[in-house]
Amino acid sequence: MEKTLLLEAKLRDDKGTKSAAKLRDQGRIPVVVYGHKKEPISISLNLHDVTEGLHHGHRVVDIELDKKKQTVMFKAVQYDHLGKNIIHADLIRVDAAETIHVNVPIELKGIAIGTHNSGIIEEHTDKLQIECKVTDIPETIVVLVADIDVGDNLHAGDVELPAGIKLLSDPNMLLVTCQLVAAAKTTEQLEEEVPTAPEVIGEAKPEEGEEAGEAKE
Repeated sequence: MEKTLLLEAKLRDDKGTKSAAKLRDQGRIPVVVYGHKKEPISISLNLHDVTEGLHHGHRVVDIELDKKKQTVMFKAVQYDHLGKNIIHADLIRVDAAETIHVNVPIELKGIAIGTHNSGIIEEHTDKLQIECKVTDIPETIVVLVADIDVGDNLHAGDVELPAGIKLLSDPNMLLVTCQLVAAAKTTEQLEEEVPTAPEVIGEAKPEEGEEAGEAKE
């Protein structure tokens, strides 16, 4: 794991919507830090630093507040209505030596054999739950798919995890399959599949010599 990122924090005295909006105008975001049986505190962090840190896969960071450092982990991040800018974050205090449970995204690597045999790769989940030390959280879990052929399945238990990481997801959980691509049908084939409309049974046609609507005696 890369060296822990250090973020400078400032204590927040004012709270509320107006205060949060003012912070964002200054390029900072409101953040709540909690956990380890300590009182939650409200701080602010530099928006650019937080965005860059998350972009580079930093989940565990150090924050410096009043010349004191503490290790924390991003627990929740809230974005604006466009899903572009971070507007709030929750951090949880952690110990660098403690073991935690966390969901980590999977990353498919390789070109499956099946794709050369009219197959297509289907991904059934995008993350795995693991147990590891705070300092060992991987940015992604690599799933190799090069040997997957048409009809093959890959389950969570088939993935080789880095040393020190334990799988918590169900080993039988389906991750990846390779299925044949459905053959495209011609217009003629589609028309043949359309059922012929049944004859609509309506009023009997009047027999020769009868007026329409005239009842027979």
